[in-house]
Amino acid sequence: MTPPVDPALPSLAPIRTTGFAAFRLLGPPAEPSTPKQVSSLATRRAGQAVMAETLRLHDGDPPRSWWRRLVGASPLSADSRPWYQGALGEIAVGRILGRLGPEWTVLHAVPVGAGVSDIDHVLIGPAGVFTLNTKNHAGRDVWVGDRAILVGGHKQHYLPHARHEAARAAKRLSAAVGEPVPVTPVLVLIEPGKLTIRQRPADVRVVTDRELLRWLKRRRPVLAPERIDRIAAAAAVPGTWHNHPAPSEDPVALQDRFAELRAIELSAQRRRGLWGLGLMVGIGAAVVGDGSDLLTALLNVGLS
Repeated sequence: MTPPVDPALPSLAPIRTTGFAAFRLLGPPAEPSTPKQVSSLATRRAGQAVMAETLRLHDGDPPRSWWRRLVGASPLSADSRPWYQGALGEIAVGRILGRLGPEWTVLHAVPVGAGVSDIDHVLIGPAGVFTLNTKNHAGRDVWVGDRAILVGGHKQHYLPHARHEAARAAKRLSAAVGEPVPVTPVLVLIEPGKLTIRQRPADVRVVTDRELLRWLKRRRPVLAPERIDRIAAAAAVPGTWHNHPAPSEDPVALQDRFAELRAIELSAQRRRGLWGLGLMVGIGAAVVGDGSDLLTALLNVGLS
């Protein structure tokens, strides 16, 4: 951009200097600037933003003592655990979406807006454009009504959030493509315990992880291939979604770090299970005998 001219200053004729004189006056030519590139959103992994937040919070957790490691205490804190569970849910849905055909474009953890918000998954294919919001409530009871969703009896704000995400995506994709792009909001529930559908919401599709793939494949085509390509090309550009897109953390390194944390958590879960089994064996031995083997059984299980 050309800087404004101050009218109080006299105008100066341009200096036309070439050759060695120009080198002495101006110095050597500057190297062409190469701004840091922001990679295509197609390289992002399922759950990438949530994994990053999980690890950030976990890095601030105090290390477990030897006793907590022995008894299988979780390495996750009350702050990092919800993010960890959320990451597992997005990863699970990402695997399911990977089974869609090549006619579909799937983007994960799409940064949107001006802050740190992201959309879990964006799908573009013959059946249209969808934003997917993943909620991991494995084993918990979920009640779905036309205007509300309850998890374990507590009302959640999932429906308005899903609507907001889809409206946001439609606005940004429409601006990037130059034509209206309708977007359907989808709420994906991961392995709910008891699912009660009182009444399905009219404008938000609510499906479980087991229903998702079949539901997508059974929808009738509404987009021609050339329009799919046009929307997908715009969707892969970070600037389509975020006001100030920035390079993200290396997805492979991030995934590896999260896998290490997951291995530690699974090991702790197994150890807790073994201690529980040892306790039951010890109690059984105490009931039928004199209970002298109780401590030995517990120690053998806990140290295995």
